[in-house]
Amino acid sequence: MSGDAAREIAAAVCAGARRAVDVVAEALARIERADPVLCAFLDVWGDEAMRRAAEVDARVAAGERPPLAGVPVAVKGRRGRRAAEPLLAAGAVTVGATSVPGPGTPWQTWGLGARGRTVNPWRADRTPGGSSAGAAVAVAAGLVPLATGADGAGSVRIPAAWCGVTGLKVTGGRVPSGDRTGLAAPGILVRTAADAGLWWRLVSRRAAAPTAPRFPLTAVWSPDLGYASPDPEPVTLAREAVDRLVEAGVVRLAQPPVRLSLLDPGPAWLALRTPGADLADAHRVRAANDGRLHGFFGQADLLITPTTPTSPHGHEGPGDAYSTALAWAFNLSGHPALSVPAGFGADGCPTGLQLVAPHDREDLLLAVAGEAERRGATATRRPPASHQPS
Repeated sequence: MSGDAAREIAAAVCAGARRAVDVVAEALARIERADPVLCAFLDVWGDEAMRRAAEVDARVAAGERPPLAGVPVAVKGRRGRRAAEPLLAAGAVTVGATSVPGPGTPWQTWGLGARGRTVNPWRADRTPGGSSAGAAVAVAAGLVPLATGADGAGSVRIPAAWCGVTGLKVTGGRVPSGDRTGLAAPGILVRTAADAGLWWRLVSRRAAAPTAPRFPLTAVWSPDLGYASPDPEPVTLAREAVDRLVEAGVVRLAQPPVRLSLLDPGPAWLALRTPGADLADAHRVRAANDGRLHGFFGQADLLITPTTPTSPHGHEGPGDAYSTALAWAFNLSGHPALSVPAGFGADGCPTGLQLVAPHDREDLLLAVAGEAERRGATATRRPPASHQPS
């Protein structure tokens, strides 16, 4: 059952076709087999998870139908339990804390699990991205169907792209975050847009998804946002993914073409993260980009970019490249953003396509991703069998 989506698991448990204790036991067994290689987890909470699963079964037996009944969930890092509280109330079972970068790390696109460095499930010599490293690996490898994340500069979207799963960062300030700067927002890593939508409805406390939009939506493609210098391959793969969305009737590109040119958000982001820094330039850049994005979303429904400017790098580090270059603009602006699988590079590793929507329009992103999945317009595959639990 490693390939089951969260919604499928919950439906089976609520219908009495499966027991939560069996679902969770299977997930724990998959983690035990795979984690010595993947190193996706810091801690595994086996005994606690089985107790919680038994409680879920008791709730179902008493007539409850929790929307995430028996779904094994991984949380980002040892501090991630709080982000899972709405999921626990909905019947999910937390099975462990996933890897994040180690202390003193000058770059964040990797993870350090209990057994060593976290590896990309597509190629062990490559990083999975980060900082939600273990979360993306656990979902991509089929250990759990859903893992929480947090995204301060692309920390959900980058590992989603490099591991070949879907990753959502919500609108800044929409869901509580412990980040003093306001740059980080909660997020989720999943295999399907439907599961991301279920998570979003739970954490946002919205009873149901809004009315589905009428497709195709108007979109603008930007390979560089006017300031970045992405490598050719991620741009080519992302553009091919855009073409598939157009051919499937999910989006249409704005005509005449609209060009969005933002100021480089990097220095502003770094200043906001530096205690005592002079923030005058940061506020100027933020205000300028906010104005440009506000005007842009008056002309188009969606902005589409590559998720990352580079392919996954090795464990020695990214060199001079910022994998955040196309992501952190939307931490600064607060816009919701979603990474979906876009294709595979010459190295065999996945890459991602980033969709950005107006503030508080997570529903739009999820509707587009779901429609793309239904029409076969996203490049979804599973990692090689040798990297997955049997």
